[in-house]
Amino acid sequence: MEHLKQLVVALKNGNVFENTGDVTVYEKSLTHHDNVSLVMVRDQKQKWILAAGEGNLFEDLEGTVISDNGKVIPLTHENRLVLNRYFDYTVPRAFGTKVATMGLGDRLGIASPGHIETVRDHNVKPILAQQSIRELTLTNRTMNDVIDAASFAVFQEGYTGGFGADGDHLKEEEDIKMALSLGMSMLTLDCSDHIQNRVEGLTEEEISAEFEGLPEETKSHYNEEYVNKEFDLNGLSIVFDEKTVKKFALLYGKALDYMVHVNDTYIKQADREIDFEISIDETETVTSPAAHFFVANELQQRGVEVTSLAPRFCGEFQKGIDYIGDIEQFEKELREHALIAEYNGYKLSIHSGSDKFTAFPIIAKYTNGVLHVKTAGTNWLEAVRVIAKVNPGLYRRMHAYALEHLDEALQYYHITPEMSTIAPLDTVSDAELPEYMNNDAARQVIHVTYGLLLTAKDESGNFIFKDEFFATLSDKEDVYRQGLVKHIGKHVELLNL
Repeated sequence: MEHLKQLVVALKNGNVFENTGDVTVYEKSLTHHDNVSLVMVRDQKQKWILAAGEGNLFEDLEGTVISDNGKVIPLTHENRLVLNRYFDYTVPRAFGTKVATMGLGDRLGIASPGHIETVRDHNVKPILAQQSIRELTLTNRTMNDVIDAASFAVFQEGYTGGFGADGDHLKEEEDIKMALSLGMSMLTLDCSDHIQNRVEGLTEEEISAEFEGLPEETKSHYNEEYVNKEFDLNGLSIVFDEKTVKKFALLYGKALDYMVHVNDTYIKQADREIDFEISIDETETVTSPAAHFFVANELQQRGVEVTSLAPRFCGEFQKGIDYIGDIEQFEKELREHALIAEYNGYKLSIHSGSDKFTAFPIIAKYTNGVLHVKTAGTNWLEAVRVIAKVNPGLYRRMHAYALEHLDEALQYYHITPEMSTIAPLDTVSDAELPEYMNNDAARQVIHVTYGLLLTAKDESGNFIFKDEFFATLSDKEDVYRQGLVKHIGKHVELLNL
């Protein structure tokens, strides 16, 4: 703690202090509350908050007293909660339907400063904390870990513009309750377990027979509301025939019931604003514009107000690479999806939105600057790019391990990499290693094996990659930050935000 005493004294005296070889000072974090001054710093081991002064804030923060009225504060969950009580800009918040939001998904807990710099002067709000149960499981993190990292990053950057926290792709009620109890400001409800994909394989006669088995009240509602009815949605005409109505009723009926249940049981009962997103994209069934409207109209009829809805678009939105598919068909359907979202008063949501550079100008054209887009894995890939540049030995070991264990990762993710395009490691010089992050197949392999790489241990129980990985990124913090500003910035620019 000796190396921090001088900074605490300077902080208490209101002096300007400079970075040294041992300590980095995050000047944007300098803040004052009543008689207490705070600033975040990083030494060769970790980040700290230095506190000087006296009063309730000083007493509430848990740390080591190192001089009169001076403390060194570790970045613990308990101290994050203290910051939340005194500085409301460190608390996740909802943004509603009128502003663009970007789910940035910091899987590592160190990307948010770069994300904040990227969006600070743009017309988009960052959802800094965004992790699915799958991602939490694969990285051995908790929802609190994710919110803690985002809140401390906001404090570090002095960012008062507001940020969100998304309980991403939640399916189970226990996870939903937990996310809301911990302060998540957004909930993405993954309805894939309730969408009856098998209906796509039924004959017309089988669909009719199953439909007839529904309760009379349910059948009457669908028939009266949709059969042979035309809906004019700001110039987009949607007409339902009897066959389509029966199919949609079977395909989405149970999912709609679950959406209503979650809304009425959890969202409406919350004592604060929650951005409620419906996800029907994690399914093999492409969401046609007619299906999108069917779901949206049913939600409206049943009193469910959503902030955003994510359809399953035509083509493929695979992880970490550009859009795959007929771009003209995508534009035609994207226009219609955007009209439906606008008509119903919510934002269109784009999932697996990382690196879809071909699609971004089309998305921007029809969403008019109001949308939600999720990214996550591309931040991890930019971190790996830094490793390839500055620690080639570590990258080589990670690359080889990812290839060896790819089949394990494919239990969780769908990708179709052209493996033959990945150059053998022994043919690539150290200087050329970063080029792997420009190869679609290599990007996808590294993308989906993140959990395996971050948790792999040797026979003695020591991490094989994790400690060296984070130590390297800590040492090259600015390199990673600027890499994110450049890469995520390209997303923001092409989305015209």
